[in-house]
Order: sequence, then C-alpha cells, then structure tokens
Amino acid sequence: MTKPGDSPTIKKTLHELAKEFPDKTYRELEKYRDADRQEEAQQVPLTDKQKGVCITAALKKDRSYPDLTEVMAVENNKLKKRAQEAEGELSILKGIETNRVKEAQARCDQLQNEIDRVKRENNDLHNKIADLIEVAQSKDYFRDPDYKYLIEENQRLEQERNELLIDNKRLASEVEDWIDKMRKSGL
Repeated sequence: MTKPGDSPTIKKTLHELAKEFPDKTYRELEKYRDADRQEEAQQVPLTDKQKGVCITAALKKDRSYPDLTEVMAVENNKLKKRAQEAEGELSILKGIETNRVKEAQARCDQLQNEIDRVKRENNDLHNKIADLIEVAQSKDYFRDPDYKYLIEENQRLEQERNELLIDNKRLASEVEDWIDKMRKSGL
C-alpha cells in the first residue's frame, strides 16, 4: 500500500508529512501513519506469549470463553457455600460443647448434693453425740454398771463422726476440682 510518507528506509514524522502534504488534515495523516504501523507490526514475528494473548483476546471477542465476571460469580458462589458449610459445622460443634457443659454441670450438681447429704448426716450424728453426752451427764450413768456400754457407744459415734468429716473433706475437694476444670474449659 503506497501512502504519503512511505519510504522503504526512513519513516517520516507527522510534522514532515504535514509539510509534504499541506492539503491533508492532521487526522488523515495520523490514519496513514497508523496504517504504516499496523503493516509493519504484521511483519514482525510474535513470541509464544504474545500469540497466547492474541488467542485469548480472540476468544473473548467470540464470547466462547467465559467472561471474568461470570467466573468471579461462580467462585463467589463456591465461597458462599463453603462459608455456609463452615457455619453449619460450627453450630454443630457449639451444640456438642453445650451438651458437654450440661453434663458437667449435672455431675457437679450431683456431687454438691452428695456433699450436702454427708454434711446433714454429720450434723445429725454430732447432735446425737451431744444429746447422749447430755443425758449421760444428767443421769450420772458413769456410776451405773452399764456405763461401759455408753462409753463404747460414744466412742463409736465419735469415730463415725470423724469418718464423715474425712469423707466430707474428700467430696469437697472433688467438687472444687470439678469447678476448676469447668472454669478452665471456659464455663
């Protein structure tokens, strides 16, 4: 294609073309110069990477290749689905943890009830011992030949009271351990 300004060796500037063809407008001269550039670009061999870009551009023009917004919408839907699945798993884990907490609380309540029962028994036995001592002092059983029976009964009750005190301390420490474990687990 022969145009104004074509030269096989030297490419003229737009200013030089305007001097050579004063009747042409700047826009027309620009078209000629762009046509030269396009023709020259067609003769330059493309690299593999440039060919890939050209193929991608051609596919996008044909619309046979998915649009970036469509790909992003599909990926967004996938991410939303994963987020919903994660939320479901989290709610299941929270439910399991809630059940564990309820079980631990029930066990703690059971142990507390056991401690209360042992304390009541201990108190009852202590009162019984006090009553027996009072009766013994008021009736002066120590002069009676059966006073040995009362002393043995008193000793037995005292021993039983001591055992209950030990049990009470043991149960109290168990409850404290359970409470500490529950606090450490975040209750």
